Amino acid sequence: MPHLPVLSLPARRLRVLPGAVLAALFGALLLGTTPPAQADGPEDPVRLVITTAGLGWEDISAEATPNLQCLADRSGAGAMNTTSSTVVSTERQGLETLHTGYRGLAEKAPRTAGIPTPPTDQWQQLPVETVEVDAGDREATGELSAQETTAVADALAGDAIVQVDAGSVPDHDNPDRAQDLAALDETVGRVLEAAGGCDGEALPRTLLVSVAATDPPDPDEMEKTGAVASRTVGLQVALDSAFPGQALTSGATKQNGVVVLTDVLPTILASYGAEPDGNIPGQPFRGIDHGDPQQLALDRSLAAAEVDAATMPALGSWFALGVIGLVLVLVPGFARRPRVAAVGRALLAITPLALAAALFASAVPWWRAENDALALTGVIWAGSAILAAISLAGPWRRHRLGPAGVSAALVALLILGESATGSRFQLGSPLGAQPISGGRFYGLSNHLFGMVLAAAMMALLCLFAVVATSRARVVWTLAVGAVVAVVCVAPSMGADFGSMLTTIPTFGLLALLVSGIRPRLWHVLALGAGSVVAVLGVSFLDWLRPAEERTHLGRFIDELISGELFSVVVRKLAQNIGMTTGYWSLAILMILAVIASVAILMPRRIGWRRLAELDTLHPASYAVRVALVAGTWLGYAVNDTGPVLVAAILGIWIAYLPAVLPDPTLPSERDEPVGGDVTAATPR
Repeated sequence: MPHLPVLSLPARRLRVLPGAVLAALFGALLLGTTPPAQADGPEDPVRLVITTAGLGWEDISAEATPNLQCLADRSGAGAMNTTSSTVVSTERQGLETLHTGYRGLAEKAPRTAGIPTPPTDQWQQLPVETVEVDAGDREATGELSAQETTAVADALAGDAIVQVDAGSVPDHDNPDRAQDLAALDETVGRVLEAAGGCDGEALPRTLLVSVAATDPPDPDEMEKTGAVASRTVGLQVALDSAFPGQALTSGATKQNGVVVLTDVLPTILASYGAEPDGNIPGQPFRGIDHGDPQQLALDRSLAAAEVDAATMPALGSWFALGVIGLVLVLVPGFARRPRVAAVGRALLAITPLALAAALFASAVPWWRAENDALALTGVIWAGSAILAAISLAGPWRRHRLGPAGVSAALVALLILGESATGSRFQLGSPLGAQPISGGRFYGLSNHLFGMVLAAAMMALLCLFAVVATSRARVVWTLAVGAVVAVVCVAPSMGADFGSMLTTIPTFGLLALLVSGIRPRLWHVLALGAGSVVAVLGVSFLDWLRPAEERTHLGRFIDELISGELFSVVVRKLAQNIGMTTGYWSLAILMILAVIASVAILMPRRIGWRRLAELDTLHPASYAVRVALVAGTWLGYAVNDTGPVLVAAILGIWIAYLPAVLPDPTLPSERDEPVGGDVTAATPR
């Protein structure tokens, strides 16, 4: 079989460009950890907290809920995540979270949830008296009695903080929802009137928060522990009168218009200058200028509610092209026809591009369309088509591995670029951070890091087909590894702890393999130690920033200082194992991933002739696969949602690897078994 054509690249460019990239990226890392200037927060203490359940932004309007609309018009607005330690969160869990700062009921939470038991009412840290009024059990109008109205007014006239439970709103399919929503609005109106009037200057700083999406008659039936948080409920309403006309955000989300229920307690405590007892996860509310904060909160809510159902047809329709490509490339009858096989390779090369396009889908408000699934499909297809044209139409198309290599580079660079610029497109986009699940709201989640690692490794595999010298391959490996490492770990970018523990050993191992150096135990230990030192160093820099600006990295230092390291490690390992064993689909994927890992490292022994021929033509491809397999399972071990990371890597390579395989040969064309002299990094 003839060798594939090689593109000529200027040697000087190969040497200079990676070095420039390294310098620029490490400069960005230092800038990303510089403490930003902080604006002063509101000085007024929180005096009135109105709680409810089941209230979404689609419920608030001047016609149906005039009192709620009045409060929203003079407050900061945010869509609030209310996930708990159980699959479905309830009002009683939300009310406990309001007082403890931790998600859910302490007595029902698993030990791995990290919730102190017994729970501590953090409101005891406040220097004022707490008055609680329950208006949620009234059968008729839900109105406050004259005595309770007077109690609210008297408490606010003093120094007390008043919490009023205004009742809940049932599910959208409940015929009594409209009536209960009107009753809630009436109760809120009476509370505000007792506090000085919604439009009055005397109204103290007021929070209105819907602490859960549901308030079932029998909470025990719904509060079931699961490995992941529920994504079947919507975001809830959060209002803070200290930020009129602004969008609410917090250090926990770093996203405009989105906050977390665990942020409410820190907001209350901070308003009195009180310190929490323990490392609670939330951060105080902050206000961000926005032209229409209520519309932003509604958009966040609608996008989060609709994205899961719309993702399957949107991505599935594009991925169908990849299925066709697999058939054309892997079925011998099609693969031996050059033109048919070329079509198959092209379809496979462009299939993963939909993942990158989907991450930016929220740039278009598809959720406002009458048919949101069709609108999202159109957005993803349009973005993917543009990226496909770049991958297939450039000068690299003349090289057999060119389209796949450019496609993989685009996937990695776009995902990294989205995180490097502040994760502004992830909310409301398929495969992005979803505010309903509440795992994280910014940076690189584990599935995104898996995509980046898989795509970067495939881009290097294709690049090594045109980069002939070991030195150039090492330089490019280190440059790409630096790009991935800096963006993944920088607090202002990816802010991902586990990715650094994976990236340095993975790319370090690949650099050793392509250099011709046989890796030894001390190499592996040095790479592991280097990754630990690097991530702890960046975490310490993040910890030096103000508490509300810290990410997961800086909060890890807090956990180290407080002696919680062991419990954190146990909690993350338990979640990892729970996801693997608790969901049959993920368990099957893990089995397939193990089989695939073995298969791509033993092509000759299992008779995978086309992959063995790829190693003969491009011996460095085997080194890439060794590093990929090592990085995959290392990433699984050091991340709390490792199965998702492995699944992402598996999916990316199912598309790209067949696209770069040589054409199959007929039995009559095989003069001798595949073999020959190859480098030490090639399988025997």
